[in-house]
Amino acid sequence: MAAQEDKPMTFWDHLEALRGVILKVLAVAVAGFIVAFCLKEPLFKLILAPSSPDFILYRWITAVAGQMGVDATALQDFNVDLFSTTLTAQFMIHMKMAFYISLVVIMPYTLYALFGFVSPALHQNERQSSVKVVVWSYILFMIGIVLDYLIIFPLAFRFLGTYQVSESIPNVITLESYTSLLVTLTLLMGILFELPILAWFLGKMGIIDAGFMKKYRRHAIVAILIIAAVITPTTDVFTLTIVTLPIYLLYEISIGIVRKKS
Repeated sequence: MAAQEDKPMTFWDHLEALRGVILKVLAVAVAGFIVAFCLKEPLFKLILAPSSPDFILYRWITAVAGQMGVDATALQDFNVDLFSTTLTAQFMIHMKMAFYISLVVIMPYTLYALFGFVSPALHQNERQSSVKVVVWSYILFMIGIVLDYLIIFPLAFRFLGTYQVSESIPNVITLESYTSLLVTLTLLMGILFELPILAWFLGKMGIIDAGFMKKYRRHAIVAILIIAAVITPTTDVFTLTIVTLPIYLLYEISIGIVRKKS
């Protein structure tokens, strides 16, 4: 029996194990989707909150501006109605958003299951490093999502939703365009916040080092400003600064990570 237990797994054994992991992840994903789909009211209360002038960001800016003696009530003085223009739009958007939310919620389990599959092939030190990378990747991704939801998307939506080239042309904002922008910006910010992980990999492979990143810091700042300007189509310096600072901070953190690895 002991000899059979120690017998190396064949390619087909690994394939069967991977199949089992994938089936478990799919089962959890389906369950997560069903739960998210059934929770329609709280789900869309969360999704649609940034479209309300009473959203926490607008109230916070108004309160801070009031403390500084600046009248910022105009920031909350806007109204953007969302419309559905096709028969199946609301149902399909409900399905899509439930799917996206379930992916984010089950991501820890997905990473855990996949790591459990590959971990037997790793050495102890590799296993420990992999756990740190996986955990920090998820944490950074979630920080990017939260930052986008609380700050970047609300400001971008308010600007784009109220922008007009002429008063004779009213804005008709569809629910589909609203959710599409939300998902796109959220994904972009989540990916951008993986910068320290990318720097760690490149540093470990010897492609970059702290000296290289310091040398091209000015170029990186220009690139960060361009990325921030693309992500936030607003024209105010305040929003651009809010987006630029966290990304630049991540760049400086990446320098420290690469220095530590070298």
